[in-house]
Amino acid sequence: MSRSRLDRLDRHFRTYVDDGRLTGWLLAVARQGKVVHLANYGMRDREAAAPVEVDTVWRLASMTKPITSVAAMMLYEEGAFELKDPISKWLPSFADMQVFRSGSSGHPDLRPATEPLRVWHLLTHTSGLTYGFMNAHPVDAMYRSAGFEWGEPPGVDLAGCCELWAALPLLFEPGSEWNYGVSTDVLGRLVEVVSGQRLDSFFRERIFEPLGMVDTGFDPAVHPDRLAAPYVANPGGVDSPPLRIPGGPETTPPVMLSGGGGLVGTAADYLRFSEMMRRGGELDGTRLLSPRTVSYMTCNHLPGGVDLESFGRGLFAETTFDGVGFGLGVSVVTDPPAVKVLTSDGEYGWGGAFSTFWMVAPREDLSVLFFTQLLPSSAHPIRSQLRQLVYQALV
Repeated sequence: MSRSRLDRLDRHFRTYVDDGRLTGWLLAVARQGKVVHLANYGMRDREAAAPVEVDTVWRLASMTKPITSVAAMMLYEEGAFELKDPISKWLPSFADMQVFRSGSSGHPDLRPATEPLRVWHLLTHTSGLTYGFMNAHPVDAMYRSAGFEWGEPPGVDLAGCCELWAALPLLFEPGSEWNYGVSTDVLGRLVEVVSGQRLDSFFRERIFEPLGMVDTGFDPAVHPDRLAAPYVANPGGVDSPPLRIPGGPETTPPVMLSGGGGLVGTAADYLRFSEMMRRGGELDGTRLLSPRTVSYMTCNHLPGGVDLESFGRGLFAETTFDGVGFGLGVSVVTDPPAVKVLTSDGEYGWGGAFSTFWMVAPREDLSVLFFTQLLPSSAHPIRSQLRQLVYQALV
């Protein structure tokens, strides 16, 4: 990789801080297991004048999802379930799901689902589950009425959330479309029931401690002095600085362990997870998954090999839709020219709501991470620009 070309990353993203679009960021690029570029700039907490540092702790949001998917596939490798198994074998409340057909959120016309909700549907976001913040469908409104928009009802744990989601209708027959939603949260509950452990315990004992991910977990209060402050894009536009999200630093562990978005962690920790995936499930002598399993997770599982533009609903996701398919817990580039951004065939990864991003390019032996804390992730074209600047440095 070209050092002078890698420096273009810093020059470009410093303008995001200098003109006020972001408060601060950290990015890391590794090739063949070696960190070739590590940079940070700006403030992790603007109001406290605290700078971004290498050990800053970030809200991972939906970058939690690949970790939960790995946890599930570790259990799969032990024979705990098959991908085609109905999840009602372990979560009985999902046995008799209803599918929205027409009407409104207050007067929906529902029909019984003809296809059971299977483990495969959760891993691929083809379950028919959704998010309340989508604001695009009557079922989204039903989620919001039940207390699910950017969080969950106060005091409700993961098991309770699953009971509430199971009582709501699906957007479509499982397996018939792709839609971003709480599928990975339900998958996290499946991990709990199948393993007999709370999700935080499973993550800690089976993933974080073996990989040396010492600063990653569900409790943001563990490292309050290093936790980055959350911001939201200013409705005044790109010329207005982001607004700090109200509320002080978290001081209590969460009640709901969200496998879809609840983790906090450092760049160093997530790089270890990334390298484990890039190396086919192993890092420093610790193997979590078989190379065959990682390869299977990171190929396109959408029916007929189509992309998200063809099979998904044109709503929000942490990825673009053209030329991008979906594997088991990760997006997968299937047609680089269709993406219209420098990329490579088979690149996989995911991002988080606070504009964080992770990708692995197996053909280039490349891992890339970007951390900031700006909601929503669609506020700026950070991910596409990050890609073009990383790939142009490959010489």
